[in-house]
Formats: sequence, structure tokens, C-alpha cells
Amino acid sequence: MKPAEARLKEALALVYGQAGERLAEALVPGLRAFARAHPERGGPLDRLDLFAGEAMLISYPDQVTAPGAPALAVLRRFLAERADFFADLHLLPHYPYSSDDGFAVLDYYAVREGLGGWDEVARLARERRLMLDAVINHLSSKSVWFQRFLAGEPPFDRFFLTDPGGDTSRVVRPRTTPLFTEFAGRRVWTTFGPDQVDLDYRNPEVFRALLQVLLFYVEKGAEFLRLDAVGFLWKAPGRRCLNEPETHALVRAFRAALDLAAPRVKLVSETNVPHAENVAYFGDGTDEAQLVYNFALPPLVLHAYAREDARVLVDWAAGLKVPGPRTAFLNFLASHDGIGLRPVEGILPEHEVAFLVARSRAHGGEVGERAGPRGPLPYELNLTWWDALNPPGEDEAVGLRRHLGSHLVMLALEGLPAVYFHSLLGTPSWREGYRESGIKRRLNRQKFTRAELEAALAQPGHRFARVLAGMRELFTRVRPHPKAPARLLAAPPAVFAAERDGYRVYVNFGREPVALSEKGPPCFGQGPELPAYGFGVWRG
Repeated sequence: MKPAEARLKEALALVYGQAGERLAEALVPGLRAFARAHPERGGPLDRLDLFAGEAMLISYPDQVTAPGAPALAVLRRFLAERADFFADLHLLPHYPYSSDDGFAVLDYYAVREGLGGWDEVARLARERRLMLDAVINHLSSKSVWFQRFLAGEPPFDRFFLTDPGGDTSRVVRPRTTPLFTEFAGRRVWTTFGPDQVDLDYRNPEVFRALLQVLLFYVEKGAEFLRLDAVGFLWKAPGRRCLNEPETHALVRAFRAALDLAAPRVKLVSETNVPHAENVAYFGDGTDEAQLVYNFALPPLVLHAYAREDARVLVDWAAGLKVPGPRTAFLNFLASHDGIGLRPVEGILPEHEVAFLVARSRAHGGEVGERAGPRGPLPYELNLTWWDALNPPGEDEAVGLRRHLGSHLVMLALEGLPAVYFHSLLGTPSWREGYRESGIKRRLNRQKFTRAELEAALAQPGHRFARVLAGMRELFTRVRPHPKAPARLLAAPPAVFAAERDGYRVYVNFGREPVALSEKGPPCFGQGPELPAYGFGVWRG
């Protein structure tokens, strides 16, 4: 593994030439000073400092509220009392924003009103390992930085990407909105929509400014930094403008800088792209993201339940690997976004993707689209994980088995498991929020008051109470180390079976019972005969 200083210089030189080398030399003294000032962020570079049973909860900062109380304080108390089995927390954007439920950031350095300020963020960071979002591809069109850009004020006059001219027909789009949006007579690149203006990484000062943002988050307690939409950082005419070599070099530069300043901090790449492109963000295992979202896992688990056949899932899982001890997948099934379909390109044929789309619509979901060369293409399924798994009117006992079984698959694969707040409770899709806003992703983004959640959880027969109790039992009884490898076991087509860190896991994706050769009661789940959609875990 090359020294971090050399890696920083090499990466920035690839992007900026001699200007990049000079930038690296200018940055190093400050990065070393940061390390001296923050020894608590020091740590080993030869491995990931993860531990057995570690798991992450994904939550909006105002997911649970109470009158007159800072939302982050309410969330912190709820987690302490109801979700203490999660050691890590991914706090979704807490910044002031203008749209996209937080991802059109107005001010990188602020906490929006009503949440409780940086003091409350720090309290969360003292109780749980914290992941913060680094929305480094774009900012809000209403942000101070962009307004200064429009006013021609240095250095911001070169911070945002205007239409460079040339051929943009090859640009890969994640949305159906126009690629450019006009502001005060200037055509600005807007990958994710007219309110999200893209930063111009051709200017090395943009890299410097965003690195300072990342260090600020580390200073405020972040141990994980989620690089939102990082695959889109570099744009140039005639190219795809997704996963470009310069983008990977920029990730390497951010990684090298953090290895100098705060080695304990882990970069997490968020790239909702085909699986082979996604895992490229591990780099060589030492120089890019330490963790990569396992984006193909949710649609493949959903497909296995929908077809009552685990073979595609098992074949894909058999090929999973990470490049060494410094890397891991971030395994998840649901997030604040939809269930991405691009990750299964090349894994599921088009007719199987169309089947998932039709099935999700039949379950009350919507489908987000992206622009394709011949018209809109399905991009993601928008509904809660519970509704994605279970048809309307499904018996809740069967639904609970599917829900817990799906999370057991996640625990059976090497990686750090992450659970979205709505999967903690098994919530239904929020149709009212979608009707009122017209935003499909709102189906999976309902917020709650503490009072209404506690009223539901006080009823033993309520779905929220049953799902939370099942998730608690699962995550306290099945606690493999995130870096423990998985060995897949022979099983019937409808069954996923794996051995990992002393656990033997079986999940039945079919409606027919399956008899196992295991003896004695499992430590979690049903007995040696798994019922429809049943599961079991044995130790030893």
C-alpha cells in the first residue's frame, strides 16, 4: 500500500496535471495538522475496525418528532429505548434544503431549524457510530454558493458546471428531466433535476472546498461518509459522464486525504449502477471506498420471493467478493430511495425486470424512471420493503416471515448490515404523502410523531410491534462479524442456505414446506421443517 501522501499527489495529478501536484503539496500540512488535533479519528489502515454484531440504522433526522423538542433529541431517545441493538446510525441529510427531501443542500455547514443544532449531532455521535451524507456532486440552486456563482463572485464564479458545448448524447441519465437548466441566461448542468446544480470538478478549488466539507463532518463526529451520487462527479462532452476515470481518481484523492487526516473514517460509495461498475469503487482494496453499497441485493431478494426461486440470488451471491481486509459491502434491502433496477442489468433479463415492475405496481407501488436512448426506462421501484414483499391483503404472519427472512439473507452475506427505519416497523406505503406531493419516493418516506409510534408499539398485535420485536430478536441472536466470509450450502431451488461465522442459515422463498437435516431447535426461526417462507438459524 502506497503512503497516503503519494496516493494523494498521484490521484490529483491524474485529474489536474501539475496543478494537482501543487494542490496535493499544499494540502498535506493541513491534513497532518488535522490528524494531530483529532487523535480520536486515528486508526488502523490495514483493516476495517468493524466488530461482531455491528449493524446500522438508516433514518431521517426528523423521522420521529414530538411537540416542543428538537427532532434529533427525540430520535436519539427513541433509538436508545427502542432500537438499541443498532451500533451505527446513518443520519440522512440534516442540512437546510430546498427540495429532494434533503439532497438539494442549501448550506453544507448548517443544521436545519428544528433539529437541535450541531450539539445534538454530537450527542448522537457519542452514542453511535455516525454516517453523514456528503452530497458532493451538486448543491441547491438556491444555495449561497450558487447565488454567488450567478453574481460572478470569486471563487464561486467557477464552482458550477455550465454547458461545455459538444456532444452530450452519450451522457447516462438517472432522471427524465433536462440535462441543462437555464439560470440568468446561463445553461447549468443539472444531473438530478432543475433545483440541483452540479459542481465543476474541472476546477481544483472545488475539490479543495469539498474536502474541507468532509473534514468538517469528521470534526462533528462522522465515522462514515456516504459519497452521494459520487459516480457522476466528472463530466465532459462525448463521454458517458458516469464512473469516468477522473471520478475514480477523485475518490482516490478523497480517500488518501482522509487516510492522512482521519484514518478511522470510512468512505462509503453510493453508486446505483450495474453491479460490475458498482464494485469498481473498491479500487484495488486500499485506495478508494472502504464500503460499497450492495445495490443488487434488494432486487434479487425481491425477485427470489416473487418467483419462489432462489437460484439467481444464490448464483450471484456465490460470486461476491471484496478485495481484501480493508473493504466490505454495505448490505441493505431498503433505503430512503427506491429499489434500484440498474444494479441487476446483466443479472436479470429484461422480462424479469418487467415482471418486478408489474408486481410492484400490483402491490400499490410506483416506478421511478430515467431517460434512455429511446425513451423512459424503469429506474427504481417506489414502495416500502414490506409492501414490495407482500401482496395486498396478505396474512401478516406470512408477511412477517418474508420480512424477517429477507433480513436474515442480508445477515448471511459478508458485509455491514444496514436497515432503513421503515423496515424496522414494516410500515405500509404512504399513499397520502405521494398524492399530496406527486413525489413517488414519498411512498417510502413517511414521518411519525413519537406519540403515534408509542401507541402502535403498545399494542402487541400491531404490525409495528410484531415487526420490531422480530427484528430485535433477529439482530440480537444472529451476530456475525461483518468481515466473516459466507459459504453457500447446497439446497433446493427455493432455499437460500449459507454458513457464516458459526451460523448456518436457511431461508425458504417458496410456499411449500422444506425439511432440513439439521437437528435440534434453531437459535432463531422455525424448526428443521421450514414452513412456507420460513427460515431457521443453527449455531455450532
